[in-house]
Amino acid sequence: MTKLSVNINKIATLRNSRGGNTPNVLKAAIDVQNFGADGVTVHPRPDQRHIKYKDVYEIRPIIKTEFNIEGYPSPQFMELVKAVHPHQVTLVPDPPDALTSNSGWDTINHLSFLQDIIGELKECGIRTSIFMDPDPDLIINAAKTNTDRIELYTEPYATMYPQDPEKAIAPFIEAANIANKAGLRINAGHDLNLQNLKFFNERIPFLKEVSIGHALISDALYYGLELTINKYKELLIRE
Repeated sequence: MTKLSVNINKIATLRNSRGGNTPNVLKAAIDVQNFGADGVTVHPRPDQRHIKYKDVYEIRPIIKTEFNIEGYPSPQFMELVKAVHPHQVTLVPDPPDALTSNSGWDTINHLSFLQDIIGELKECGIRTSIFMDPDPDLIINAAKTNTDRIELYTEPYATMYPQDPEKAIAPFIEAANIANKAGLRINAGHDLNLQNLKFFNERIPFLKEVSIGHALISDALYYGLELTINKYKELLIRE
């Protein structure tokens, strides 16, 4: 069964819109684990517009599943993850003003940079994953960074899925096979939802984990958080 890590950034976005501590991000992290999620994901950004660095420190002690921290490896971010020591760090190439992650790493031009960053994280015993487009050449080069995993950036799949599921999934199947052959484990995330997740999970070989936030938290407004997590988990069972 593919693991589900719930990104709770949107909980923090809602809290920050009014100030105070409602909804409570720490309680959300506890609840998603109690409701069956296999992990908690956060993505602190430099402007702290959703998850704040303070949240990350407070969340870490209550994690009983897995803690995944996403972000661009700035000096501030690296200081944070080394201090917090999550189970996994997912490196994304976002500029500071990015609204959301919208592309993967260029592992050819940024090879040396990624090797250095990943080397630092491995010295701390932290599993690494790097955000990747389903580009065969870039994925082959990703193995040279010494990362443990890649996270396939799935927005292009989600966008095309309603019109042509087979065409949408094809480059991701190829990417997963190439990654596996190169010795990389495979995660995925971005715009996966109740409509497209089952098809993706059934077709992508070697998929270890999906990280889902925006769609899942949005669905929880209608179904409630516990039922929503159960709905997503059901779609991740391979028959």
